[in-house]
Amino acid sequence: MKIAQIAPLYESVPPKLYGGTERVVAYLCDALVELGHDVTLFAPADARTKARLVAVRDQAIRLDTAALTSDLAAHLTMLHEVKRRAANFDILHFHLDMLHFSMFELYAHKAVTTLHGRLDLKDLPRAYEWWPSFGLVSVSHYQRRPLSGARWLATVPHGLPAELHAFNEHPAGGYLAFLGRISPEKGPEVAIRLAKRAGIPLRIAAKVDSVDRAYFKEVMEPLLDHPLVEFVGEIGDARKSEFLRNARALLFPIRWPEPFGLVMIEAMACGTPVVAFDCGSVSEVVQHGVNGFIVHSEEQALRAIAAVHRLDRRAVRATFDQCFTAERMARAYVDVYAGLIESRRLARVS
Repeated sequence: MKIAQIAPLYESVPPKLYGGTERVVAYLCDALVELGHDVTLFAPADARTKARLVAVRDQAIRLDTAALTSDLAAHLTMLHEVKRRAANFDILHFHLDMLHFSMFELYAHKAVTTLHGRLDLKDLPRAYEWWPSFGLVSVSHYQRRPLSGARWLATVPHGLPAELHAFNEHPAGGYLAFLGRISPEKGPEVAIRLAKRAGIPLRIAAKVDSVDRAYFKEVMEPLLDHPLVEFVGEIGDARKSEFLRNARALLFPIRWPEPFGLVMIEAMACGTPVVAFDCGSVSEVVQHGVNGFIVHSEEQALRAIAAVHRLDRRAVRATFDQCFTAERMARAYVDVYAGLIESRRLARVS
């Protein structure tokens, strides 16, 4: 198949530091190429990919040192380029929420749109009602609940390259890990509270967005001045694997409708179990008592932390290999593409 992958322009593909959607797009492109498909990626010029790259911006927006940028102008310019070449592809796979809908109505029959974010926002249902011809893919079954009437084609969980993170049966660090973004919905202050109560060191590797700087300053900074707590800051893949594989467990104390939670499968790829609060898609990723524990309170979380050493880290890695590799993700998307192409064929015949 000739497949176009259209990525957001906020981060490089894959991101050099924090980033989810662009990371998944990068892994999907490479896996599709390895399966023998002809893949073209529309992305910033700093992308690293096995696909054919169409560079639509000189670099990712977040890493751009220019004083002022327009993310809307950048994305509309990219979409114009995609539309100019649309006839060259069997499938147009968008990762831009609904930004492309009004421009690509004539191409909806060959478009797949993966929604990567939360969908419980006030204005979304009506907007998706306006463009019912676009086929959507969710990244978890939980994610699609607010838009149950939309044209869902499939649920495809995220995947990582099998070789990306090294499995470690005997973690050397003995610490608990928190990885991701510092924000209230991610619960980093809960992770600190749990580590202190458990008497176990906590290492926090996380990004601080500008919108969360007040929260970081007022809530988090006072909590970081403790001998058990180490704030590492934002890290990329080069440091992430070592950070996760040497941890006793990953803490995932979220309190928002998490669409997927990529960090959970990154930890599992290392053999590191996850202690996660039961929000959003957690129960679709964590197999309680196998690759981690699903908890509903801090008291349960403390008991889970005390029990993680009983879990077989080889079984943790096995659940990753069975469910969350990039190859598995790519094959699932190929099924989605094939179904869309077959639907077009049948429509022409009838």
